[in-house]
Amino acid sequence: MKKKLAVILGPTATGKSHCGIALAKALDGEIISGDSMLVYRGMDIGTAKPTAEELAAVPHHMVDILPPEASFNVVDFKERAERLIDEITARGRLPIIVGGTGLYIKALLENYHFNSAGENSGLRQELENLLAEQGKEALFVRLQKAVPQEAERIDINNTRRVIRAIEAAESGDNLSHSSDGELAYDAVVFGLRMERSVLYGRINRRVDIMLEQGLLDESKKLLDSGVPASAQSMQAIGYRQTVMYLTGQLDYDTAVDKLKQATRNFAKRQFTWYKKMPYIKWFELDAAPDYDSVTEKMYQEIKDKWK
Repeated sequence: MKKKLAVILGPTATGKSHCGIALAKALDGEIISGDSMLVYRGMDIGTAKPTAEELAAVPHHMVDILPPEASFNVVDFKERAERLIDEITARGRLPIIVGGTGLYIKALLENYHFNSAGENSGLRQELENLLAEQGKEALFVRLQKAVPQEAERIDINNTRRVIRAIEAAESGDNLSHSSDGELAYDAVVFGLRMERSVLYGRINRRVDIMLEQGLLDESKKLLDSGVPASAQSMQAIGYRQTVMYLTGQLDYDTAVDKLKQATRNFAKRQFTWYKKMPYIKWFELDAAPDYDSVTEKMYQEIKDKWK
């Protein structure tokens, strides 16, 4: 019998955490973060990590589990999430994945399979040849096409990491997907979205709030603690732009503009992933979302599905 699983996804700044916590309280659930950046300790403001109060309200998993210099990819996420779902289910509670990293959640739901070593000798040779013959730029273009969300987080100059990320994406085989769209779990998958201009306005305001909360100080503290600017986590949106400002590569206004633009572009790419997930039940939000109403509808759908 397939294990039960609830998922709340959607682009950045749509209020997923609010709904996830409310749903977990109502359904005796535990939250598994489906956001690839929340795994890093000390990166709170730039990742819009839930507050200490929110994290304490219900059990959260896959948050603050790695140092910021560590790497983390879709294979790592899938392995950890599968284990957590088993453990939460064994406790008689409902696992609820909350996050926006479409590749990660899709790989879990549709049971992508990756070779155990994360390597494929033929593919590795092909990528090595591409690097030797056409350079790191061509290799990075390949990464952007294969898995654009990883390209947001990896330094173009770190060719070893670029190659590993391409291998992880291109060696995946969607074995669980069938013609009737069967998933690996007995899952209900909710999505939050809003009109694009409204979303972009929320994104711009969120960036302003992050800066007011001390994003620059957070980035400086990470650099001062020895985290290299080339680390996977420091290439993420928010940190890349603030580090470029702190190191004199950009003036402040340009860095802020680039940060807002990069976040808007990221939201667009998130929607690209979601289009590949036809099983999502979407909730359309307006400029002043009534999250209590949305959560109540989610709750009712779950109760109806698992009577």
